[in-house]
Amino acid sequence: MCGIVGYTGRENALPILIKGLYSLEYRGYDSAGVAAFTGQGLRVVKARGRIANLEERLRAEGELRCTCGIGHTRWATHGEPSDRNSHPHLGGKGKVAVVHNGIIENYKELRDRLEAHGYVFQSETDTETVAHLVDYLHTGKQEDLAQTVLAAVQRIRGSYALGVVSMSEPEEIVAARRDNPLIIGLGEGENMIASDITAIIDRTRRYIILDDNEVAVVRPDSVTVMNEFGDVVEKPVQTVTWDMSAAEKGGYQHFMLKEIMEQPKAVGDTVKPRIAKDAVLFEENGLTDERLRDIEHIHIVGCGSALHAGMVGKRVIETMCRIRCTAEVASEFRYENPIIGKKDLCIVISQSGETADTLAAMRLAKQAGAFTVAVVNVVSSTIAREADGILYTWAGPEISVATTKAYSAQLAALYLIAVKIARVRGLISLGDERALCAELQRLPQCIEQTLGCQQDMQRIAALYANRPSVFFLGRGLDYAAALEASLKLKEISYIHSEAYAAGELKHGTISLIEQGTLVVALATQPALFEKTVSNIREVVSRGAVVVLITTDDFTGDTSVCQHIVRLPKCLYEFSASLSIIPMQLLAYYVAVERSCDVDKPRNLAKSVTVE
Repeated sequence: MCGIVGYTGRENALPILIKGLYSLEYRGYDSAGVAAFTGQGLRVVKARGRIANLEERLRAEGELRCTCGIGHTRWATHGEPSDRNSHPHLGGKGKVAVVHNGIIENYKELRDRLEAHGYVFQSETDTETVAHLVDYLHTGKQEDLAQTVLAAVQRIRGSYALGVVSMSEPEEIVAARRDNPLIIGLGEGENMIASDITAIIDRTRRYIILDDNEVAVVRPDSVTVMNEFGDVVEKPVQTVTWDMSAAEKGGYQHFMLKEIMEQPKAVGDTVKPRIAKDAVLFEENGLTDERLRDIEHIHIVGCGSALHAGMVGKRVIETMCRIRCTAEVASEFRYENPIIGKKDLCIVISQSGETADTLAAMRLAKQAGAFTVAVVNVVSSTIAREADGILYTWAGPEISVATTKAYSAQLAALYLIAVKIARVRGLISLGDERALCAELQRLPQCIEQTLGCQQDMQRIAALYANRPSVFFLGRGLDYAAALEASLKLKEISYIHSEAYAAGELKHGTISLIEQGTLVVALATQPALFEKTVSNIREVVSRGAVVVLITTDDFTGDTSVCQHIVRLPKCLYEFSASLSIIPMQLLAYYVAVERSCDVDKPRNLAKSVTVE
């Protein structure tokens, strides 16, 4: 959520900033703006709505040429989406400009003090407090901008990624971070700052990652990084390994559809490197046999789709490994005083590796002595760097806000963990492990086959896109999958949807079923087929229209279902990887039918870096 981009070099900065902002759209935003040094001083232009609105306003301003500037896409926290609440914010008499991701927790206290010193606030944001604070410390107190920012952040409580420019240093950007991602792109005669690699890859593949409490001075020909004491620190230079085409649509109408179709590759890339000689290998991730053998409790923590992947993982792990396993909402886990033992394993799941609540939950588990393993997609993200062990999901860049391929890769990672623990603890034989590894390696092919339902799901979506409410039903693993299916539909189509354990529906919620209500029932577990059919009959008798997602070997009565989508044969423990495919396609095509902004749904952000 929110996006920062900054450029200092020899070329005109504005086109570079705008292109960078477009590349950050997927993070979610409601306004955009830029601050740049021009012949008329430090100019700020910003607008509510899409970046196109900002471009239109820039054209109205006339030709603005500059070689240093900062830009921002804002996702509203303090104050409604509006021009005045948009970033960048000016400090004092307009000599300092600031862009900010995160939350300043003590902004009210700082604001009161600054107002007492004569500062007048133009917005409702916490960020403007930072701009005025930097101006206050910079004017007559500390001429060096970097030292000023160091002094400012020591007065701030909360999380931040900051980009700061000042009239005193028209070729310099000062960057700082705490609990919010910020990288520095290294070019030739130019350097950049950004929230994400996607904003810099068009100009450079080399970058460094700022750590918490570090401040960087970025000039066209140099980058200097300091720690919180002002000491210069050496930072390793990293290189982007994926191609720019991975962050482009490649002929698809939307990134979401492209990423749905990329799931066989994402799952294959996650699984194949971890299987050798028909066995799961994890030694390099810290998941040693000894550690896995001694686990007493597994905590799986995540938010949104990552949590739903964890709920599938919990059921698979408990079934295969017979270890007590819980899957919990990260924002609840960290505040409920969880019981964590020193022989516990905490698996934290996050596509971005920057999710604020998940990061805080992981830190809590580490503090309590648990061994933490991060299942993340973004290399060198904060969660990846702080976890005791890392299991990367090699899904590649995921641009659409609604996750698809990253979720599927997370499921695959959890299956690998389950097989490994079961073997180490002697619950499956060498032959069983070999068979399970073969099934995992076959999973991409099964997903490819499942994608063949695309046209069927498009047709079903066209029939029911006008439904005001949809219910998803399932038992066991199918209930966990139904939760993700429901989330996909509501987040991109804005249709109210709910997921229920099929046996629980009759305990109250069935009162909402009426003539024409769309119900999507998942039935992929043979032992539960008959029970699920009974629940389907319950809703049909009350007028529901049913879409059944089931397997090729389903033997139950399907006569009451209006539509049946059959999945290829797959080990039922891994069935959630197949059942989610038609549900993703259903959500996608319903959103298209309703003319929704599929890749950038309202009010949502890709990387949630605030609590």
